[in-house]
Amino acid sequence: MSWLARLVHPKDETQVWKGRYYPYDLIKELVIAIGVITLFAVLLTILLSSPDDKPSTIAQWSKQKPAGFITAAAKELNGTSETAEYGPPYNHSSGGVQHFFIFHPQRWLGVSHPIDTAKDFVLKPLKTIPGDAALASAIAQYEAAPAKTRTEWGEAYAKPLEELAAAEEEKKTPPSTVAVNEATGSVTVQASGAGPVPVMMQRLLSLAQSGGLDGSLLTSRQFYQTDYTKPLLFMADGGLLGERAEQQHLLGEQWGLMNETGSYPGQPWLWLYALWYQVEPMKSSPNADIQVVLIMLVLSVAFICIPLIPGIRDLPRWIPIHRLIWREHYRSLEHG
Repeated sequence: MSWLARLVHPKDETQVWKGRYYPYDLIKELVIAIGVITLFAVLLTILLSSPDDKPSTIAQWSKQKPAGFITAAAKELNGTSETAEYGPPYNHSSGGVQHFFIFHPQRWLGVSHPIDTAKDFVLKPLKTIPGDAALASAIAQYEAAPAKTRTEWGEAYAKPLEELAAAEEEKKTPPSTVAVNEATGSVTVQASGAGPVPVMMQRLLSLAQSGGLDGSLLTSRQFYQTDYTKPLLFMADGGLLGERAEQQHLLGEQWGLMNETGSYPGQPWLWLYALWYQVEPMKSSPNADIQVVLIMLVLSVAFICIPLIPGIRDLPRWIPIHRLIWREHYRSLEHG
């Protein structure tokens, strides 16, 4: 009998077994299987474990890149950072609100985690520094000034830092108004008309380098300090997390969605989500997140409703592959 004949007419193996029976120790087999699997799991964990990279901290960032920290802090104080202009769930701004036609879920859910970047990232941490009369006077002067004056001070202080960032990007000579000493981690900004902002920024840099700002941003009413939202947002506004993600190939340009550091692919089932971010108009849309979510929602509902969709539900009748797979069952029905 040829292999094709055996495939179409396989041997009937449903008859009652008339040969010898042997004892089988199921418990012994289970223990051996668990032991082997455990051994392989331990060996593979040792040989192929995930990389244990140290977490980024504001203290580390402010020491290694003091100018970047000061620039980010100035934006937080001025209310021009990405977090300050993001919108819900942090504030009522409309800068980063995702929407699609009548769908505005970000606005519907509202501000659930309120953050005032000037107060939470700058003023409140500075007020925790004791015994500094100059700092206390600078904070009092800043808080007593009108909003317009505060904005003018912040812009005057941020201007030299913006010139420094532009010079570094274009690889030009840095402006003389900003002096950065990476050895000591100090930054001196010569900004006229900046009011008390230079004093506040210098003290904030010192607080950050001492590790005090990390602790200040983690302070909450909870017994366990596990809410890292504020320090993560601060570092993200300064570009630190983006730089680290680029170094670890986590930007999505190489592998798509990721869940591991380094060049390790993420969960394979996320490819369908990552796919839509590479297709227009989602690829260049500022509302790509809500668009992808709606696309996946429609596809998921369509998948659930397959038994109800005419044409698609009839495919098994038109292409009866299942009858080939379960041919013995259907043959028994025909002969029964």
